[in-house]
Amino acid sequence: MKKWTPRHEAPEPLEGPVVATITGGTILWFVLFLAQLPFYGWYADHGHTWWIWTCLAGAGLGCLGIWYVRRRDAALKRAAAASPASPQPGS
Repeated sequence: MKKWTPRHEAPEPLEGPVVATITGGTILWFVLFLAQLPFYGWYADHGHTWWIWTCLAGAGLGCLGIWYVRRRDAALKRAAAASPASPQPGS
């Protein structure tokens, strides 16, 4: 078991444009849903209607994700504003 013990600390997580990423993915799911709607008959004939409903579920869950990451981003900004200013290097 000793050989599986990490020998260094994990790096800090990368923060990026999380809200924009989730919003873009949600829009993509909804566009895919709309693009497949005209072909509903073909999907129904071949037993693939779950593809359409998967895209709709992705768009719906994406809306929930947008709500979540916007609140998270706001909470992180509030926490950063409330914490005492850290000393700047060189001052």
